[in-house]
Amino acid sequence: EVSTDDPETAFRTLANREQLNPEEDSIHHCLYQFTCNETLTETNKLLCDVCTQRHCGPKNNISEKKCVYTNAKKQMLISLAPLILTLHLKRFQQAGFNLQKVNKHIKFPEVIDLAPFCTAKCKNVAEGNTKVLYSLYGVVEHCGTMRSGHYTAYVKMRALNNHLSDLVLRGQSQASETEPVKGQWFHISDTHVQPVSVSKVLSSQAYLLFYERLL
Repeated sequence: EVSTDDPETAFRTLANREQLNPEEDSIHHCLYQFTCNETLTETNKLLCDVCTQRHCGPKNNISEKKCVYTNAKKQMLISLAPLILTLHLKRFQQAGFNLQKVNKHIKFPEVIDLAPFCTAKCKNVAEGNTKVLYSLYGVVEHCGTMRSGHYTAYVKMRALNNHLSDLVLRGQSQASETEPVKGQWFHISDTHVQPVSVSKVLSSQAYLLFYERLL
């Protein structure tokens, strides 16, 4: 969705992202980098229909050579906060002509706030809200290399999230809790299932993260 808002408000977020100061090797740092403001110049200039028509007249008189390209700013922000947030971490990098597995641990929290990464006009966030909170309920981990390995999962067994049900059924929520949904974590590897602590979950080498919306 291309925003045509005033430049002063087009890149405004629900919460001040500049106060984040995200820690290196954290999911907050990944999200911050992914949603950074970019300047498009030179060969990356944006084709501007308004500038082209202003310079060349009616659209049907415009040839490809007359198209006007202009410097622009680009930023990826969330315009609709999902009920279920899935974060997929890139676990490979180019190493010469080969791909190499990235085994670095990325820190991730039990409760994450997406507000610094949401547009100020996020469609399903109540006016005045400056928090968009999510609670962790699932993690997929990959152990091994690019050629072989094993997938395991951590899943939280918890009671029904009534706030999430309100969002699904009525499109609104009266949630006020900012704590993670209570429950017991389990580690699942093929047919083996065992209870684990939340600290064990948070120390895993996450490949996929699953969060459910709280607020």
